[in-house]
Amino acid sequence: MSALDIFHAPASTSYILSKTLNRIFPVQRSHSLNPPILCPILQSNFSISLQKSLSYSRRKFQHSIFRFSAGELSENVDSSEELEEEEELEELDEEGEVDHSDDEKYAIDVATLEEEAKDAVWEYSSSLSRELKIDDEKNIKRGTTRKQKRLKSPIKNIPDNLLPRVAIVGRPNVGKSALFNRLTGGNKAIVVDEPGVTRDRLYGRSFWGDYEFMVVDTGGVLTVSKSQATVMEELAITTTIGMDGIPLASREKAVARMPSMIERQATAAVEESSVIIFLVDGQAGLTAADVEIADWLRKNYSKKYVILAVNKCESPRKGIMQASEFWSLGFEPFPISAVSGTGTGELLDLVCSGLEKIEGSENLGEEEDYVPAIAIVGRPNVGKSSILNALVGEDRTIVSPISGTTRDAIDTEFTGPDGQFRLIDTAGIRRRAVVASSGNITEALSVNRAFRAIRRSDVVALVIEAMACITEQDFKIAERIEKEGKGCLIVVNKWDTIPNKNQQTATYYEQDVREKLRILDWAPVAYSTAIAGHSVDKIIVAASEVEKERSRRLSTSIINQVVQEALAFKPPPRTRGGKRGRVYYCTQAAIRPPTFVFFVNDAKLFPETYRRYMEKQLRSDAGFSGTPIRLLWRSRKKMEKDQGKSATKSQAILSAGDRKLALAA
Repeated sequence: MSALDIFHAPASTSYILSKTLNRIFPVQRSHSLNPPILCPILQSNFSISLQKSLSYSRRKFQHSIFRFSAGELSENVDSSEELEEEEELEELDEEGEVDHSDDEKYAIDVATLEEEAKDAVWEYSSSLSRELKIDDEKNIKRGTTRKQKRLKSPIKNIPDNLLPRVAIVGRPNVGKSALFNRLTGGNKAIVVDEPGVTRDRLYGRSFWGDYEFMVVDTGGVLTVSKSQATVMEELAITTTIGMDGIPLASREKAVARMPSMIERQATAAVEESSVIIFLVDGQAGLTAADVEIADWLRKNYSKKYVILAVNKCESPRKGIMQASEFWSLGFEPFPISAVSGTGTGELLDLVCSGLEKIEGSENLGEEEDYVPAIAIVGRPNVGKSSILNALVGEDRTIVSPISGTTRDAIDTEFTGPDGQFRLIDTAGIRRRAVVASSGNITEALSVNRAFRAIRRSDVVALVIEAMACITEQDFKIAERIEKEGKGCLIVVNKWDTIPNKNQQTATYYEQDVREKLRILDWAPVAYSTAIAGHSVDKIIVAASEVEKERSRRLSTSIINQVVQEALAFKPPPRTRGGKRGRVYYCTQAAIRPPTFVFFVNDAKLFPETYRRYMEKQLRSDAGFSGTPIRLLWRSRKKMEKDQGKSATKSQAILSAGDRKLALAA
């Protein structure tokens, strides 16, 4: 064999030759990160051989793509060309380079593959939803109330901040959250038979007839005439649960401030509303707290339209008698039942009579209606509510060292530099065993709302405390984010508490975070001090970039080019039986998150390590920072020649039988 023949040999021959030459001429090792260098005489020839090997693999991949996408691979190929190709591939098989024992012929086109890819994405998302066991928003929409079905001309293009507001106020435990859920047609607010569950303002869109408005749920309004012990008892506030790391003096101060902060949230809701629903309890009767709230509304908000609704009046006859004693409050009582819906239609007629009709523009497209949602999640007391308040520039939620201050998932619209977002503040997520052992039903529902907020969000800001170690619970939350397929941003809050910071501190800290949260190694890291308002704007900027990456779609030609180069650089491993996986076609079937479907000969021939390698190649060549990407592997069904032959034979037998019957007739 001449030197020219050697360097024009296939890739396997070049590889064996290079191994032999390396034994004859030792490789010059370098202490740097550069690859090993062959002796100068053979370096140029070896690079030429390597390029030929890669070009051969690339040509074979292109050939398989061309054959697969041609629509139909005819079996009536010229036998001489088939034999030449088989002999060429058998020679390579003997040298251990290519295995086409599973080579198959298909009669399918690319359009069919694209449809199958969409079906694969739907099957995967359905199975994932069943596994996670969280109600979808679609399931919530099934329970539409009568008011939603009677909508004549819905106004879809009006932002939340432009809609008129209707506030629901009253003392604790009169059913404000139940009425809120009834009017908004969902179950956003937590409803538990205990006082003080709702603390922040909770907003929800509602409509009746031609009117659309925002309903605001508030916490129970307390009076200053009550003692501190009575306030704590009515709000079910404790100074022990979840506050182990806080000094006793700080606990007592936080508890003392809690009623005033709840009242401040209710006052803000009343001031921004056009209509006020003053809710009282018809079964409990008139109380001193109801009288004081009525006096407060008459004194400070006499110009607003106030509706006195007497709740828990399921029976129409008894409801009139129950509502009669509330005439002394100075408002006309109206009996309703938030649970059964009795009287809520007439209540909505009264509400709409005090609202101004707002016309919305109808020329906006559906894409402009899309508002990405950012859920702020994490363990308790890491600063989630502080981040929300710093972003919106107001005390939107209550900030307190009391663990579990936030109960509901608080939605807030926010306009950033790159457009409009919906921020979702959630309750702190503790370990499931701890929540179960505490026996607190409210906390269990709050954690469920937090997980549901992750599902209905687009980007999740996972907040961790700078001085606290990353715990197992943080890893569990990260797993949930990755499973849900949401974009993620790791926010290191309370960055000012890190002592002796320098230029390398953030680098070392990020390395530690990525090592402990390896499942989110693709997520960017942002540092902030929310209580002082430092660097919180970087959170929105980073979240906007993550959302853009999550919504990006690659063309099929670019995807297959990336896959082609990845296969040429590192082909799938060979099994013990000599089989090797082959990729025929790849397409991006969905966005949010980006989902790629690989059509292969057998998905079992691609181990998990190789699938992770393909994901890394897609990330390094195509980006997708801050978002998980899903790779679905679909095995192609074989069209066995034996079946075709047997079908042809049976058809010939039937034809012969028909001829005999025709002759007999």
